[in-house]
Amino acid sequence: MDSGGGDYLKLFVDETSFYNRIVLGNLLPAYASWESLARPLQTWLRNCIGGTALYLFSGFLWCFYIYYLKRNVYVPKDEIPTRKAILLQIYVAMKAMPWYCGLPTLSEYMIENGWTRCFSRISDVGWPAYLVYLSIYLALVEFGIYWMHRELHDIKPLYKYLHATHHIYNKQNTLSPFAGNSNPNLSIGLAFHPLDGILQAVPHVIALFLVPTHFTTHIALLFIEGVWTANIHDCIHAKVWPVMGAGYHTIHHTTYRHNYGHYTVWMDWMFGTLRDPEDDESKKVM
Repeated sequence: MDSGGGDYLKLFVDETSFYNRIVLGNLLPAYASWESLARPLQTWLRNCIGGTALYLFSGFLWCFYIYYLKRNVYVPKDEIPTRKAILLQIYVAMKAMPWYCGLPTLSEYMIENGWTRCFSRISDVGWPAYLVYLSIYLALVEFGIYWMHRELHDIKPLYKYLHATHHIYNKQNTLSPFAGNSNPNLSIGLAFHPLDGILQAVPHVIALFLVPTHFTTHIALLFIEGVWTANIHDCIHAKVWPVMGAGYHTIHHTTYRHNYGHYTVWMDWMFGTLRDPEDDESKKVM
């Protein structure tokens, strides 16, 4: 795999240019001269538009399903978040979105310049190697997000100034699919710091330097990240082991000391911070 050659790097540039044309070419007015912007600005603008669209679409769709179509099935009426709480989460997310999009913009810049171990085509390594690399990549991301999240709790200044007020959403009736991406580091004056969300996404980028990663898969996983964070804040526990469902994450918002994991419960199990929702319910009954 000649990932260092200029011809090979052009494959990454061609792919990101394709994404830019899809989003910017179709969504911006015809007179908008986005192609004259510096390449990183094009990427950042595309990520902002795409990230905002994904956040709003997935959040509204999930809220419509949970709170309207399945009303009183998953969440009792008196535990549905208020409209004010949901609008506040959306407001904070929209303020933070331009900052969040800086990280994937940076990762694409590094990939296009050959600084990472990304490869463009699965055929360059073969399907068996691709699946092995993907498994390692996901394990590294899971490990990194677990410890980043845990340190945001354990390191007092980080918790106080970055992560603490995300936990103003500490009850089921204050959590919604929009709470996942809003990352609301608020004070009374609605001040916030998007560095919290960026830090928890950094493992996705660090892994690019440690394990060969398929570029398209990396981009897809970043978008899946947005959908997943909505899922774990919707208060529906799917009970599919070892998935870190909303039942586990809701416990995190009530105890602050358990279930730091992201996609799975494996890291919490390995490091002794796992708390099972069913065990939690049985203790309440007793």
